Amino acid sequence: MLSCKRSLLSQIMRRKKKNKKMTRKKTLIRNQNPQLEEEETADEVEDDRGEGFSLKDSAPSYSHGVQPLGNLLLSSSACNSRNTGLGNLRILTDELVLDILGFLDGTHLGVLATVSKSFYVFCNHEPLWKNLVLEYIKGGFSFNGSWKSTYISAFYHYFPVLNNGSSGLEVRDFYSDYLFQSWLCASLEMKQEWLERDNIERRRGFSVEEFVLNFEEPNKPVLLEGCLENWAALEKWDKEYLIRVCRDVRFSVGPVEMKLEEYFTYADRVREERPLYLFDPKFAEKVPTLGSDYEIPVYFREDLFSVLGDERPDYRWVIIGPAGSGSSFHIDPNSTSAWNAVIKGSKKWVLFPPDVVPPGVHPSPDGAEVACPVSIIEWFMNFYGATRNWRKRPIECVCKAGEVIFVPNGWWHLVINLEESIAITQNYVSRRNLLNVLDFLKRPNASELVSGTRDRVNLYDKFRTAIEASLPGTIDQLVSKAEEKAAKEKKPSFWESVTDTKVGQFKFSFAS
Repeated sequence: MLSCKRSLLSQIMRRKKKNKKMTRKKTLIRNQNPQLEEEETADEVEDDRGEGFSLKDSAPSYSHGVQPLGNLLLSSSACNSRNTGLGNLRILTDELVLDILGFLDGTHLGVLATVSKSFYVFCNHEPLWKNLVLEYIKGGFSFNGSWKSTYISAFYHYFPVLNNGSSGLEVRDFYSDYLFQSWLCASLEMKQEWLERDNIERRRGFSVEEFVLNFEEPNKPVLLEGCLENWAALEKWDKEYLIRVCRDVRFSVGPVEMKLEEYFTYADRVREERPLYLFDPKFAEKVPTLGSDYEIPVYFREDLFSVLGDERPDYRWVIIGPAGSGSSFHIDPNSTSAWNAVIKGSKKWVLFPPDVVPPGVHPSPDGAEVACPVSIIEWFMNFYGATRNWRKRPIECVCKAGEVIFVPNGWWHLVINLEESIAITQNYVSRRNLLNVLDFLKRPNASELVSGTRDRVNLYDKFRTAIEASLPGTIDQLVSKAEEKAAKEKKPSFWESVTDTKVGQFKFSFAS
């Protein structure tokens, strides 16, 4: 957030020296600093390097006038209503204040919001109301433009509320980096420099053998073109079709379940930092028509987890989300590899190899938990630039409709939808990563690491037994092959041994 604060301050100081020529509809300063005339605002907010941040046309209006803390330095008043309105609670961080308010219900938040300007801002923080909706209304809600108005409409039908997401009052002297960043991350467009790097290898029309040799065995990502041409989903899967065939079926959306019509209503109207993501592992069982509208690309048809039948872990998902939704950095479950096929829209991918932890990401020593920035945009703002000069730079690409990306096991990856997108992804186990999966499943803390199954403790034994019954001798063959490969890598080459001999002879002669 410090870089955002600097960008705003430097922007203001530069504008005071310029002619007042440029105008626009929205900027980061509009409604954040009333002392600035609207005609002073520029089309972009520039940081210290001259790189621009642009606002979305649909930037959310629920900032409540919150300004970054650095703007207090330029204010004619030294008063920050954030502190005066909190009273003795002013010594707490903004995060802690919101954590405490998270224990309150909607009624108490509404009452507390009338105490002071500061409590008004805190108690109207959208994530507080989002949590209330998801906890108490579950999936049976119709999004009403903002989470607060959605909550009020659900519980107090007689109470008049605006249905356009309007923020209501604006506070002119409230300064907080933490609260401002939430609005900022929801408002920013993806910068062009975040999208222009595309260094993934792209292939079209090559054989399965070539894929295995060049990508699966070396555990290397690749983007595949032209292998979804027979998918009916590419032509049929729009909103109208999906709503019609799915009807009242509910799909997993974060912690709740929603009908597609409800979710699309939400996705069309939401303007927030972390939009809800539809990510359902049982879509083909719930609506068999969806399962028949696609087929597994030929490169990924060896899936050894299938020997478990109905006991196999979750392995396929339909993914739907608006622009800005996505998945922060993670490694796919159970040491599996994966493929992700875009049906509608486009996705930005950033991938790091297993031995490189992305900047800003902090996995626990046992790998059970991962701490990372609150939102994907926040990671791009604060950490993406650090990778420019890395020796092991990330693999990046934009995957468009009709394209498939192969994500090898163990790779860290982040995905953000650049527009409303629909995709299908599957995790799988082939002979190339079978031993990795077996090693993962028998770790001492496997009960915490294994996911997608009700029986985490016994999955290793079940899987190994099923493989040996279905493919006898396969595991032993793969172990022998791996041992031979390891021995070959350790054994010095002929020329290395010759060099070592000469060095040894020289040392011996010198010592004599």
